[in-house]
Parts: sequence; C-alpha cells; structure tokens
Amino acid sequence: MPLGATPQPSSPVMVSWLTDDQPHTLPWRSENGWTPPKRCLAADDTMTADIAYRFASEGVGLIWTGDFQNARQLLQALARRVAKRRTKFADMPYPERFHQVRLARAQRARTLGMLCLPFGAHHTLPHRRAPDVQQACQQAHGDNSAGYVMPMTELLGLISAYEWRKTGIAIQGLDTPIHAHYGVFAPTRAEYLELIRQTALPQIPSKTAFDLGTGTGVLAALLVKKGVVHVIATDTSARALVCARQNIDSLGLKKQITLQEIDLFPAGRADLVVCNPPWLPGRPASPLEHAIYDQDQHMLSGFLSGLAEHLNPNGQGWLILSDLAEHLHLRSREQLLAHIEEAGLVVLAKHDIRPHHPKAKEEQDPLADARQAETTSLWCLGVAPT
Repeated sequence: MPLGATPQPSSPVMVSWLTDDQPHTLPWRSENGWTPPKRCLAADDTMTADIAYRFASEGVGLIWTGDFQNARQLLQALARRVAKRRTKFADMPYPERFHQVRLARAQRARTLGMLCLPFGAHHTLPHRRAPDVQQACQQAHGDNSAGYVMPMTELLGLISAYEWRKTGIAIQGLDTPIHAHYGVFAPTRAEYLELIRQTALPQIPSKTAFDLGTGTGVLAALLVKKGVVHVIATDTSARALVCARQNIDSLGLKKQITLQEIDLFPAGRADLVVCNPPWLPGRPASPLEHAIYDQDQHMLSGFLSGLAEHLNPNGQGWLILSDLAEHLHLRSREQLLAHIEEAGLVVLAKHDIRPHHPKAKEEQDPLADARQAETTSLWCLGVAPT
C-alpha cells in the first residue's frame, strides 16, 4: 500500500444484499468512519426518490445497481427532501446553535450516505455511464485487488479532491501551485497565507524555523521564500507528509525543508515556530475533520505549553488563529490570553485580516452572523521575561 493511503482493517466489516434473489457480500469502506448500514437493499432506476428517501431516513443502505448518472440525480433529489426539514436556528443562542447546526449537517450527510456504490476490483464501477474513477480512488486509497461498497457522496468528494489535486492552487509568492492530496487540508483560504507573507521575521538571524502540522507544506515553503534558511516541518499524518514532500520537491526546496512524522515539536530549538492549529474546539466526527476541529484543544494547548522551551533567545512563535470560535462561544478571548500567560509567554504583536472566502458572504448560512464577524490573526509570541 502506498504511503499516505488509507489503511484498511485486517478483517473488514462486510455488507450484504440481494439482487434478483442472489446474495452479494462486499467489504465496507468509509473515509468518514461511518459504520455500515445494518440493512441493505438493491436499488436501481425503478426506485422513486420518495421511496429511496424513506429507506435512507430509516438507515437502510441502498446499493445502487442502475445507471450512474441516474444515481447522481437521485442523490440530488434526496438532498432536496432533506432540505425541507427546516429548523429555526436563528432563534437559538450560541453555542447551542452551532451544535444543532453541526448535528443537522451530520444527519443530512448520513442520510445521503445511504446511497452506496458497489465497486469491482481495482476501483472499477460496473454501472452504466459510470466514469473512470480508478486513478482518483487509487491516489486516495492505494491499489485494491478486491471490490467494496462505499457511499456515493464519499466518491463524489474523492473525485472533487482529485481534480483539485491535478489543477493545484496558485499561491502568491510560490513558483508552482500547491497540490493538496485527498484528506489533506487545502490552502484555499488565502488570508492566513497573506498574514505569513506580510509579517516581518524576528530581528535575529532567523536561520531556523519549525512548522507544526505542515499539511501541504505551504507555510514551510513561504517561510523559506521569506528568507528562513532551514525549516523542520512536522505532521502526524502520513498522507500530509507524502503531500508535503511532493510539493516541496516540485518547488525545489527539499534542501531547505526537512519533514518529520512527529506530534508538534521536533527536538531542539528554532528562531521561529509557526503553528496553524484547527480553529474550532471540538471532537472530529471523521478523519477528514481533523483539520477543522481540535479535540480538547490538543494542538493549541501543546503549541503554547511547549513553545518557550523550543525557542532560541529572542525567538518568536507565530500562532495563526481565527476568532470564529469566540463568536460561536466555544472559546473566549480571555481563555486564550490566560493560556498564553500560563505558558510563560507574552504577546509581542498581533496582525489581523478579515476573511474573504465565499462562506463569509453566505446570507443563508445559519452561522452567517458569526462568520461575518470573523477575524483571522497572527499572534507573535515571545518568552516572558523572568
């Protein structure tokens, strides 16, 4: 299995269904970490959207055997029916509103995830008018000599990520696009990259830097372009490290950037330590949410608690953080400042930027008021004098 592909359990969970009274059984695959439906039925072009919605709402898996494009239309019809279940989120205070919105979105995703596709060996689809998805699936999951069943929504997300990976994301200040692999957070929000570009390096030689949770490697690359001589970039995700390596190699920076598979800090000290943790406290509901939710604020707390002992004299720690969690009442500014002080750190400077991503302008988003008030900041931290 290629490094970075999703490991599968030695004894995979199986799903079974009947087609024309013939039994079928295949392993279940879900990148979201969903358990398989307890009951599965064969479904094809003769099934109406209303019947499919009733089954899906009851948690019955629909193993699609009909035309692929008709399955896409059915998925859209299911989404319209889910959307009719409206909740007046605006009447709820935060953080209750946030938790209820997240729950509703999870329930929507699970209902739509009941429409499933059986795959043949090597990621082939047997359906009429099915696209060739072998390359996209192989890049995400590695080779697969046996068939399996996967929710259609996950396949569509995988295809979308594959197209993003092929095209890449142009980053101001870098010579070639950044290519985000499936399951690795893509640098589509340009404002935090702008903060890195605009903030001056510490007034010391700034020869060394640590990039904690490097992901695609984009921040490590920008630091080198700013003049840092050597960056050690760390991550716990094998997928992220493979992705970062390919990006760093394409940029011609492999001599300046070293990758390490480690949680947070590497050994030693640096002139600059950069950390862009997940911005929302909370438990990730799937492996793909680890870039969004920081369970028990592990990464934020670990960065602040360990920063002082990993900085050279007069070095700085750069914390890139949105205040969206504050507007959602998931974390207060007072709590953040107290944690900084408790870690023996001081705020040397703070640089702010307002987001301009599409979600900040979605009036129909039930969290629109919080998103419109959001500010992303780069906190320059130093060791408090003793």
